[in-house]
Amino acid sequence: MRSAIVVGATGLVGSALIKLLCESEEYISVVAIARRKLDYEHPKLTVKVRSFDQLEEKDIDFAHEIFCCLGTTIKKAGSRKEFEKVDVSYPLQVASLAKKCGIMHFIVVSAMGAKENSAIYYNRVKGKLEQELMALELPQLSIVRPSLLVGDRNEFRFGEKIGEWMLKILNPILIGPVKKYRSIEATQVALAMMVIALHSKKSKVSIYEADELANMKMPIKEKEEGPDREKLFNWDKLKSEEIAPLDEEVVFDQKKLRKIKTNNDIDN
Repeated sequence: MRSAIVVGATGLVGSALIKLLCESEEYISVVAIARRKLDYEHPKLTVKVRSFDQLEEKDIDFAHEIFCCLGTTIKKAGSRKEFEKVDVSYPLQVASLAKKCGIMHFIVVSAMGAKENSAIYYNRVKGKLEQELMALELPQLSIVRPSLLVGDRNEFRFGEKIGEWMLKILNPILIGPVKKYRSIEATQVALAMMVIALHSKKSKVSIYEADELANMKMPIKEKEEGPDREKLFNWDKLKSEEIAPLDEEVVFDQKKLRKIKTNNDIDN
């Protein structure tokens, strides 16, 4: 049985991941660290409402893996400075605390096209995050780079909705090398993250692109079959043989019985 921590559990990917982990037989404990209460409840789930500006080592319990799903937009953050705090500073802080607490696997949501010297500001920020996470020398770092995320958000993002509508039309014709640009369901990204946690090879740093994430599935467990009772016993032989009656009478030695009874009385 495993335990997991999800940071950023109220977003599109994080909320889907929480449900998958709680419903999985592999996990016995799931801890969510979020800035507000979750709408979802489960017996396995513990929610810690924290300010990420004041997050401390004591807020991070031991777990087999920690999933970081933190992310925002410049519009929601209010400025580039605040945007980088949520998308870079907070994940780095969580990763550093996780390392101190002995958590062996850090799995983080980045973005397709993440590159520190990208001409696109958003991709440049994500590239900076990836490079600084690698510099921390974590025991195991897995970076997922989804394309445009689709799903039911609690907020309306006009730009993302336009992109989502366009890709619904374009997705079928995006094949071959451009297949990775297809939009991807947040629930599929969450599933891919759990597959990575449970079944990935233990590489120091692994990067998973959008098309790879889209194809990930949970391996089907082979049903464990018990021993074949027909093979354990030769029923045909037992049926054909008759149980022989006892030829001898059982005779009790009365003297020995009296002696045993006397000894028992003395011992008691």
